Amino acid sequence: MIYRFRVILDNDTEDDIFRDIEIRETDSLEDLHNAVTQSFGFDGLEMASFYISNDDWEQGEEISMFDVSEGANSVRLMNETSLNSVVHEAQTKLIYVYDFLSMWTFFVELAEIVDEAEGTDYPNLIFVHGQIPDTAPEKAFEAENFDDDFNEFDDDIDVDDYEDLDFDENWN
Repeated sequence: MIYRFRVILDNDTEDDIFRDIEIRETDSLEDLHNAVTQSFGFDGLEMASFYISNDDWEQGEEISMFDVSEGANSVRLMNETSLNSVVHEAQTKLIYVYDFLSMWTFFVELAEIVDEAEGTDYPNLIFVHGQIPDTAPEKAFEAENFDDDFNEFDDDIDVDDYEDLDFDENWN
């Protein structure tokens, strides 16, 4: 079977920038990585990772180009992971990050599963929309704001009253 993916650049502009790519379901994530980098005009020499994502585009398990974990927690590798082992009708979304210094980020979604067309070479770039900018869109890394009225020093403790601090007299 053939997977049809829409790969959308995560940017904060009104301009949609995406590529539609067909690829065999048995191909590896490394094959998809190569198809994505070529379709957007990258040289493919930078580090990249796919992340399994849920319907809210929250980043999950990493599938990397190389194992840089130094033996602590090994990660799944693109060249050892087939597309159909991570993407299927119930799990359709991946996040793809290319070049960890620039943080080119893409939303990769399985749009359709079709029969293989005779005489077609895969992977196959089937549609191009928009031009990629010269530099990666800026990423805003912000923590969620749970309480605007939070004051870390507002804990009703009088630091001048040592009796209320509950220290053991012989603590050292």
